[in-house]
Amino acid sequence: MSEPCVFCGIIDAATVGHAVDSPTNLVARWHDAIAFTPLNPVTIGHTLVVPLAHVANFTTDPDVTMRTMARAAMLAREMEPAGHWNLITSKGQHATQTVHHLHVHLVPRHLGDGLPLPWTPQQEGSST
Repeated sequence: MSEPCVFCGIIDAATVGHAVDSPTNLVARWHDAIAFTPLNPVTIGHTLVVPLAHVANFTTDPDVTMRTMARAAMLAREMEPAGHWNLITSKGQHATQTVHHLHVHLVPRHLGDGLPLPWTPQQEGSST
């Protein structure tokens, strides 16, 4: 028997009108997705956008992926229209996917936030 999906549990709690049953904060709710603060945000405002439908990753159902990405884009525009953002999703363990339910990381970026991406040069001891 496989372990229950943590995001499906959060979705169940959020869609029946209860507080999200975890230390996350619900940011937005739509008919097809929810957005919430992850347990360990990497920057202030880091948000996960998760479809209500359980799909394992972005290749499982391209239509669900498209709608989830659109929700993330709309949310970023509402939260900080002139802001700088990373929009990230992963597929598979070697790509750092740890929860096998499609989710999009919406990460606000600010000069000097100290968050390097895996493909950018990382300067040890530097805060820029």
